[in-house]
Amino acid sequence: MVLSEHKRLTGGLLLALSCSLLAACGGGKDRPKADLAESRVTNIGINGYLWRASLETVAFMPLLQTDSNGGVILTDWYINPAAANERMKLTVTILDQDLRADALRVAASRQTLQGGQWIDAPVQAATTQKLEEIILTRARDLRRRAING
Repeated sequence: MVLSEHKRLTGGLLLALSCSLLAACGGGKDRPKADLAESRVTNIGINGYLWRASLETVAFMPLLQTDSNGGVILTDWYINPAAANERMKLTVTILDQDLRADALRVAASRQTLQGGQWIDAPVQAATTQKLEEIILTRARDLRRRAING
C-alpha cells in the first residue's frame, strides 16, 4: 500500500470514528448493569458491539448492502476527493456472537484509474489489519460504556 493510501484511509476512519453515533443499550431495571454488556443481548444474530463499531467505522463510505443477521457489511466504491485516481471497497464480516478478535474479518479491494479504466491494485495486509483493530477497539469501548452506564 502506498503511504498516501494509508493516510487517506486512516484519516477517513478517524473522521468516521469521531462522528460516531452513540445509542444507549436497553435493559430492564431488574437486570444488573453487567448483563447489559453481554454480547448476546441483541436482536441480531451476531455481536452487537462489533456490528455497531463496524457500521460507525465505515460510515464515511457508501453502503451497498448490510445484513445484521448474517453479519455482513458491503460498501460501494469510495473515492477520496484528495485522490480521485484511486478507489476502495470493503467487506466486513462478523463471524460470531462473542466479542473476540477472531470474530471479525475485513477484506478490501482497491483500484487505480489508468488510461480511463479502473485497474485492480493490491491492498497491503496492514490495511485490513488496521481496520480490524479500529473496529475491535471501538467495539470494546462500546461494551465498556454499556457496563459503566
